[in-house]
Amino acid sequence: MSEDESNTHSDTQTIIYGLNDVLPAPKALIAALQQVLAMFVGTITPPTIVASVLDLPFDQKAYLISMSLLCSGLGTLVQVRAWGHIGSGLLSMTGTSFAFITPLILAGQAGGLPLMLGMCLLLAPVEIILAPFLPKLQKVFTPLVAGVVVLLIGLLLIPTTLGGMSPPDGETLHPITNLVIAGGVLGLVLLLSSLHIAWARMSAALLALLAGYLFCMFMGLVNTPEQTGGWIAIPQPFKYGIAFDWAFVLPFAFIYLVTAIESMGDLTACSELSGEPTSGPIYWKRIRGGVLADGINSMVAAALNSFPNTTFSQNNGVIQLTGIASRQVGYFAAGILIFFGLVPVVGTWLASIPPPVMSGLTILLFGLIATAGIRIIMRAHLDHRGLLILAVSLGVGIGIGVEPGILEPLPDTIELVFSSGITSGGITALVLNIFLPKKPSIKQVS
Repeated sequence: MSEDESNTHSDTQTIIYGLNDVLPAPKALIAALQQVLAMFVGTITPPTIVASVLDLPFDQKAYLISMSLLCSGLGTLVQVRAWGHIGSGLLSMTGTSFAFITPLILAGQAGGLPLMLGMCLLLAPVEIILAPFLPKLQKVFTPLVAGVVVLLIGLLLIPTTLGGMSPPDGETLHPITNLVIAGGVLGLVLLLSSLHIAWARMSAALLALLAGYLFCMFMGLVNTPEQTGGWIAIPQPFKYGIAFDWAFVLPFAFIYLVTAIESMGDLTACSELSGEPTSGPIYWKRIRGGVLADGINSMVAAALNSFPNTTFSQNNGVIQLTGIASRQVGYFAAGILIFFGLVPVVGTWLASIPPPVMSGLTILLFGLIATAGIRIIMRAHLDHRGLLILAVSLGVGIGIGVEPGILEPLPDTIELVFSSGITSGGITALVLNIFLPKKPSIKQVS
């Protein structure tokens, strides 16, 4: 038995529909909706958070959300279809990356949407360039370094969502109204997620979002502007223009590096759950193709006024739950996302979700990102050297993330580059991992 065959044997026992199997159309549509439900909230959250923090106009916020859905559908289509060396050829859903929220906010504060989209577009080739060298990259960018970065992303994003829980400005509402709404949404997500019912767990975030929205409508807290456009919105490439600033090259390039490593893990899990090889030439072709597709998809997303795309790990759980890994489902799911992105009323409705409703969800989502970082770190089997790297990196990252003013005495360019705790902590972990001496192996004397 070949290595590839041995890797797939145990997993194929749980697969009902394999990669190339064709389902009846109704069953494929239901499976696609399950995939969309699992990643829908995750896709709209980054543009929602960024637009809220930067206080962008409502129409821009709605447009960013619509384009994130459209680009997620296009990216999923590329990943699933796999043209030549581009794409994994797996049932791998893509969505807007959480990892870029902090550098996007910093770029937005410095130069608005043109700078945000310009840096996303011009640095996306980092993933394209790295794709052929991924096996060697793993030797430097170890699970410890990747875990530190993912942990910092989760920890430092949590404060960005707390603004929606602050007391409302209106005098007619009780000061704890927002806290009650956010707490209710969070509690409903936890309740649905704890049930032993498949549909409830997969759609917990979306159902809680809908319940919170309806409650806010009843309370008179939803103010939705009238839809002025048509039923279908034609994307306008480079609608807001693009700009460039050398100071943001390192933060964006570093996060693209991080997402490339994350995508390797997501695609490996997807391949394993689909009963496909997790080693050998077929496996590495899919990994390289998947990361290459992420880079190209991110460039397309920036051109269509959206933020970088990456593979989503939560959809692997749907494959495990349903036993359906068919590419056909990916085509249906991509079509659903593209449709949502082209219908402006969907973006308008999502943009009108009150801040406390989103806060109740995002505090859980960002906490889950942090715990994902912890799981990655645990795979590193920490010794004394690893603990030192972890301690110093977290100290630098969290310290600068909480108090970026300590960098003010430095030149402006350096201050901008390292003002993100994610970048500063991640680079610290990477440098220490390279230069901190390893424990010498003890040779036995015969």
